[in-house]
Amino acid sequence: MAAQHDGQHYRKTGALTDSVLNRAVGRLIRWGIGPAGARTLAVRGRTSGEWRTTPVNPLEFRGERYLVAPRGHTQWVRNLRAAGGGELRIGGRVDRFTAVELPDAEKPAVLRAYLKKWRWEVGAFFDGVGPSSTDGELLATADRHPVFRITSEG
Repeated sequence: MAAQHDGQHYRKTGALTDSVLNRAVGRLIRWGIGPAGARTLAVRGRTSGEWRTTPVNPLEFRGERYLVAPRGHTQWVRNLRAAGGGELRIGGRVDRFTAVELPDAEKPAVLRAYLKKWRWEVGAFFDGVGPSSTDGELLATADRHPVFRITSEG
């Protein structure tokens, strides 16, 4: 289901994803098993200051790391914008990072690489755009998918 929040694209997850899939992946990540490289993203809530967590698929591309929001301007995206960084967790390991959001013009190559790796899981959120799409097609959807370059703090 697509929705608009503050004029920004957001696609809500279904009950199956929330109640079964995200919980199962989250449990595996806590046990130190990140399916296909998945991690738990932890970010301080922009209002509460409490840690908020969600499974994510970090991308390594051209020597840098990225977080892509396939479902759009989600709560974790809003919290990451406010906090400027967070943690990627797997098992007992914690990687603290800072984050810089990419402008739309810089997203096509990253979105293409992300879709090459993760399309099997997130392709439905990209409305027919895939790894073989043109730069123009990827750019046309870039505003719907926030991308952050992340840098480890230590």
